[in-house]
Amino acid sequence: MQITRTGTRPSMKGPPDWFTGSVRIDPLYAAAGPARAAGNTVTFEPGARTAWHTHPLGQVLIVTAGLGRVQRLGGAIEEIHPGDVVWFEPGEKHWHGAAPDTAMTHIAIQEEQGGKAVDWLEQVSDAQYLGKD
Repeated sequence: MQITRTGTRPSMKGPPDWFTGSVRIDPLYAAAGPARAAGNTVTFEPGARTAWHTHPLGQVLIVTAGLGRVQRLGGAIEEIHPGDVVWFEPGEKHWHGAAPDTAMTHIAIQEEQGGKAVDWLEQVSDAQYLGKD
């Protein structure tokens, strides 16, 4: 058994190559072989969001606070609320983030394949984020 105490892993800012706006990442646990799953708590300030990206083995989001948005390529923008669980299929191109006027926090869980858990792509434009593209 291993217990990781709150506050023992430093928070980090979401890198601008991966995010638009102010994002804080709080690591929960890392993949430790033979397990492949890792988890982070991610907090998005209003209007903040990820870039488009995919996961080789999919991703689960568990919304814990606020109001958010998610979209898969070719789909409608969907609102997400505390308690909602979102599953993205392996290889499904998508983005997620806060609503324009409300912050959002979620737990993100994804598995690594070949040492990689995510493929980052282009930024989500303001028009795409607002559903005007």
